[in-house]
Amino acid sequence: MRPARALIDLDALRHNYRLARGLGGGRALAVVKADAYGHGAVRCAAALQDEADGFAVACIEEALALREAGIRKPVLLLEGFFDADELALIVQHDLWTVVHAPWQVEALERTPLPSPVQVWLKLDSGMHRVGIDAPAYRDAWQRLRALPHVGDIVKMSHFARADELDCPRTAEQLDTFAAATAGLPGESSLCNSPALLGWPQARADWARPGLMLYGVSPFPQAHDVTAQLRPVMTLESKVIAVRDLPAGEPVGYGARFVAERPTRVGVVALGYADGYPQFAVNGTPVAIDGHPGRLIGRVSMDMLTIDLTDHPQAGVGSRVELWGDQVPAAQAVAHSQTSAYRLLCGVKRVALQYRG
Repeated sequence: MRPARALIDLDALRHNYRLARGLGGGRALAVVKADAYGHGAVRCAAALQDEADGFAVACIEEALALREAGIRKPVLLLEGFFDADELALIVQHDLWTVVHAPWQVEALERTPLPSPVQVWLKLDSGMHRVGIDAPAYRDAWQRLRALPHVGDIVKMSHFARADELDCPRTAEQLDTFAAATAGLPGESSLCNSPALLGWPQARADWARPGLMLYGVSPFPQAHDVTAQLRPVMTLESKVIAVRDLPAGEPVGYGARFVAERPTRVGVVALGYADGYPQFAVNGTPVAIDGHPGRLIGRVSMDMLTIDLTDHPQAGVGSRVELWGDQVPAAQAVAHSQTSAYRLLCGVKRVALQYRG
């Protein structure tokens, strides 16, 4: 069997959730959309079932997969419903839904439901992606509140630049949210991972941690709290071939790496089709049998190459960690012109193996 695999540490996932919930001081929805950022939504939700206050997914397909797997905690649809016909399924499966557009308010007004549905009414406080505009927010809230088949209404918004700790945009969005919701009763939810970690003034009744659940910081710089996160995924494979090259010889496509000295090259069974960044630069950190090493040459679809020159003990069968306990995902990000979100969500084809 091909040795590429992603080890998923469920104890680390639970640790990170507890940290997020404790920071927020209220309740927290574990965000498991996009197959839990590549970690396996069903297994991650099952691991958190006994302590998470609920879960958040992008769409009803993701929610139904959790329900079919026996997850009974609340599940919030972050993009809401895409068609009024989905409302019957939302009620049937006891889901919560975001309402972010006037047409969704209208759909709820003209669709009587057999039991109340909990709504999270989203304000566009400045991200300008989805959400009710601030001047229309109070009217939308009142229209929903008047419906017998709408239960609790949670006021929510989403920050555009919370990962930029010196940017005033988050404070501006907080002011917009406070003004638009002033006097409206009910709970609030504002914090994604960067807001929860870096903007304590934004913490409210419900947090929505995503990236930090998986042990990765949303910030490019060091941060006291993110040092407490534990990586959940370790992406690894093994050396499947070794070549000795003289100085002056290239490795891989495009001759991006040319040996400056006699070089011992290890070929690893993992490539960009597995989710490793194709354009990770020469010198991107890896761990070789637990020791610091480096990537050399361009990443191929199914393989990549590493420098074994200073690792005489390593050879065919040696374990290579691409990110995880020894190589923080942030290091792979910094060398790959990508983001932590894309890095984790891009993992595919490799076997997921769970522990804890």
